[in-house]
Amino acid sequence: MLCTKCHAEVPPDAAFCPKCGTAVAGAASPRAVTPTERMQGAQAAVPQEPEHELWRGGYSAKAMYGGWAFAVLVTVAAVVLAAFAYNPMAWLAAAVAVPLVWVIAVWIFVIRLLNDKYTLTTQRFLHKKGILSRTVDQTLLVDIDDVKYYQGLVDRFVNVGKITLYSTDKSDKELELIGIDEVERVTNLIDNARREERRKRAIYLANA
Repeated sequence: MLCTKCHAEVPPDAAFCPKCGTAVAGAASPRAVTPTERMQGAQAAVPQEPEHELWRGGYSAKAMYGGWAFAVLVTVAAVVLAAFAYNPMAWLAAAVAVPLVWVIAVWIFVIRLLNDKYTLTTQRFLHKKGILSRTVDQTLLVDIDDVKYYQGLVDRFVNVGKITLYSTDKSDKELELIGIDEVERVTNLIDNARREERRKRAIYLANA
């Protein structure tokens, strides 16, 4: 049969048009419409609104303050211990340990700074990862079930933290955003955006 609205081909047992989401009147083999079918029909019926970017970010340099402080403490401790040990081997150990700690700290900082980039729009959340090569995962806002954030002691002083997105998306069911600046504001921005997108879907679902 053909859809009465867009004239697209509709399967005989379909409750909604697969193209425009219009409910099919007098469909063959009438049966109860499942919640999944209603949601799919409602999503297809939602008009294509312009997509706007709400936020763009990644790992903040302020999130490494704790790491730099640890490297400084290791450096000071190594020098003090070597000075009081009166042993050339102690200075040799310090000469190896201190540069190693700083190399690891700088390496972690560079990887985190360049590897992950995030973009929030009015419809999707995009996660770009990779330095030499690049992979882009996108999660529809309607698929995000919950948003939480966590701040450690140092994080609270510099206003950064970790955001966790819980969704039904297969590629990123539990996505962690590390070292996000203004973490509370960004968390609320994501949560409000997903709630607004779900509200729009619910309106069309109720009218379907």
